[in-house]
Amino acid sequence: MSGSSEELIDSAETICEEEPLYYSSDKVYTYSDYLELPDEECYYYEILDGCLIREPAPTKLHQRVSRRIQRILEDYFWQRDPNAEVFDSPIDLILSDTNVVQPDLVYAPEDSDDIDPHGITVIPHLVVEVISPSTGRKDRFEKLGVYSRARVPHYWIVDPRQQTLEAFRLAKPGEYHLCSNAEGNEVFTHPDFPGLAIQLDVLWRKGRL
Repeated sequence: MSGSSEELIDSAETICEEEPLYYSSDKVYTYSDYLELPDEECYYYEILDGCLIREPAPTKLHQRVSRRIQRILEDYFWQRDPNAEVFDSPIDLILSDTNVVQPDLVYAPEDSDDIDPHGITVIPHLVVEVISPSTGRKDRFEKLGVYSRARVPHYWIVDPRQQTLEAFRLAKPGEYHLCSNAEGNEVFTHPDFPGLAIQLDVLWRKGRL
């Protein structure tokens, strides 16, 4: 068998990755329908504009990058906003009765009374999605539209394979503008988060840091 161990791992992750399943029907799914869905090992559900979507579990690469961004954001907000929290998936973000999503990371304001046992019911300050080849279209178009219409102020898209981080800021309801981006081993900064500096190569690197 030829090829490096890293190439074999990346190949295996690509083979195991499935396309999300969109349930096409005349039915408009709601949050109450969502609560009745069965628990499935290695799968999770979302509702986007009333359409039910069944997703496969994320890959190791996805989880590695998501975990590292979470640590950075938790450290950053710990002193600046001690009453807010950074949540990671799986967590239900209930934006409306027909939009229930599972973001990879959510930075939510002080809302302990509004976080019910099932998820977050307030509009977060920041949502981060770490995309996979199978979720790229959904995260870049469908979820971007849902988050902008819900007036989420900040939406970041992280692509581990392309090694990019794009930060969108709400210009007006339903419209995001790209306000910051970085790639490869660059340092990501953001005009609305002073003092935040993310060395991107730390996100992509394997092993303990």
